[in-house]
Amino acid sequence: MKLKIIFFALAFLASFHIFPQNTYVFLGSYNRDKTAESIQVYQLNTENGNLNKITGVKNIINPSYLTVSPNGKYIYACTDTKTPNAGSVSSFAFNPENKTLTFLNKQSSGGENPVYVSVHKNGKWLVNANYTEGSISVHPLLENGTIDSIAQNFQYTDGSTHKERQTRSHVHSAIFSPEFDYLFLPDLGADKIRCYQFDKKQLKPLTEAKVPFTKTDLEAGPRHFSFHPNQKFGYCIEEMAGFISVYQYKSGSLTKIQRINTHPDKIKEGFESSDLHISPDGKFLYAANRGKENNIAIFSIDKKGFLKNIGYQSTFGNHPRVFAVDETGKFLIVTNVN
Repeated sequence: MKLKIIFFALAFLASFHIFPQNTYVFLGSYNRDKTAESIQVYQLNTENGNLNKITGVKNIINPSYLTVSPNGKYIYACTDTKTPNAGSVSSFAFNPENKTLTFLNKQSSGGENPVYVSVHKNGKWLVNANYTEGSISVHPLLENGTIDSIAQNFQYTDGSTHKERQTRSHVHSAIFSPEFDYLFLPDLGADKIRCYQFDKKQLKPLTEAKVPFTKTDLEAGPRHFSFHPNQKFGYCIEEMAGFISVYQYKSGSLTKIQRINTHPDKIKEGFESSDLHISPDGKFLYAANRGKENNIAIFSIDKKGFLKNIGYQSTFGNHPRVFAVDETGKFLIVTNVN
């Protein structure tokens, strides 16, 4: 069966898988109890939006962020997140015919608090970001879907100006460029978007890019990043400042062209902006706000990449950490952590 993938990497909502007339939704969680299901799989009815649970996985601690292999056969998760003296990445095999999700293996994440995981389009490399001490790790992926031990690990110590939240680096995500030849790392603690060149043919694929980082505004707290489908623009949501910065993109280089609020003007503090995604047709950008308000901010995108706010939608919950938009652009699913 040929697989058609909608690729998302989320904390509770990991991703959509599209099979002929079947859409599968994977949800991770923070769970301290191994006897509870920590990852659940649902089937999405793409006509009416109903979710129907089909399976789940136990005996995994805090699978806080998930992503999908390019061939749709494997799920990769940040595990043991927020677990003292731990931190791992785990792999699972998904069988749509039997509707099963099976644990394969796990490896050290190279840090205590893994929060984001990405897979190269060739399915042979995995990168995870560790938030607390500010580091990333690169893992080879084997043909059977298992994760190999760390090939590269980069640790950062520099911080920024906020006396409580930016005493050191806090890498919050790891995003491949549209051509998968660069890797971008929004660093909330350092007010930087770090960049490496990625050579998939090398045993140690990451080398420092010609432009090793792009500075954001001070106390912005860059968190998540998304490229436009036309590959010309990139969008970074800033957790601490409550803004989205818009960049022109070319060959590993980011040039800022706009910065716009994610919140209504009446909100002056407690932003906690979290996640952002672009509609499949490239016409709209959605951004999640936590803190004072729990909503999805809606923006139109013009031909030059600029954003214009056109509304807000309540998430009907508390603390929307992550969300996803399905491949048709008909449905948005949001997960309220609290």
